Amino acid sequence: MARKPAPLSDQLRRAIETSGVSRYRIAKETGVSQSSLALFVSGERGLSIEAMDAVGLYLGLSIVPVRRRRAAKE
Repeated sequence: MARKPAPLSDQLRRAIETSGVSRYRIAKETGVSQSSLALFVSGERGLSIEAMDAVGLYLGLSIVPVRRRRAAKE
């Protein structure tokens, strides 16, 4: 059985944590507050779609569709 991809929010959290860029820098460059980023990364709250867009663009992220296998006909 194939592993399900992680939700986009979890992937964005991981990208922020592994980017090598400080949350301070991400906040300054994107206009998303440091407190919002901290709460998001800790899983305490979400980000608006606009904030997710800004952070994703800053980090150079893109969404790549995952091919789904079709269920075998019975």
